[in-house]
Amino acid sequence: MPIELLPETPSQTAGPYVHIGLALEAAGNPVRDQEIWNQMARSDAPGEHIVVFGNVYDGNGHLVRDSFLEFWQADHAGEYHDDYNLEKPFNSFGRTATTFDAGEWTLHTVKPGVVKNSAGVAMAPHINISLFARGINIHLHTRLYFADEGAANAACPVLNLIEQPQRRETLVATRCEVNGQLAYRFDIRIQGDGETVFFDF
Repeated sequence: MPIELLPETPSQTAGPYVHIGLALEAAGNPVRDQEIWNQMARSDAPGEHIVVFGNVYDGNGHLVRDSFLEFWQADHAGEYHDDYNLEKPFNSFGRTATTFDAGEWTLHTVKPGVVKNSAGVAMAPHINISLFARGINIHLHTRLYFADEGAANAACPVLNLIEQPQRRETLVATRCEVNGQLAYRFDIRIQGDGETVFFDF
């Protein structure tokens, strides 16, 4: 009896429908009472409170105004929290989206502490990012490091996997201030000049 092969299910990109279920405010829909969004740290969370923000650019240098980002990071002491609860001062997981006007995303969190890799080697403080956008079939993984952690960045085993020093710089957020608060700018370039380093997980 001949084997009948089923046709492959067609793939679809993430946008723009991801906003309807996961970024309600950005899609113009009513926000739920318990919403995972861009406030990862409440005011009473221990650690250095920071704002992280940036834009997402496509290969032509144009703003991607409907991208969706997820974040996973350790707390100020280098510990991950895997029990998400909006009543807690800090959660390791957050989400945000670029706006349709300025095309900017924003995250409110605390600066993460040092985490060791599986070999016990300390990695520089970082935030893990997953990027979803129209035209991307499988979301992209990258990391955000901090410009004021020069010594830790130079010794980080993950950053040192990137052979070209100038490519490492695409993962380093620049320090600034926003309304008197410590902030870091991190722009993501999906393709083209200055393309952000993405990781294959």
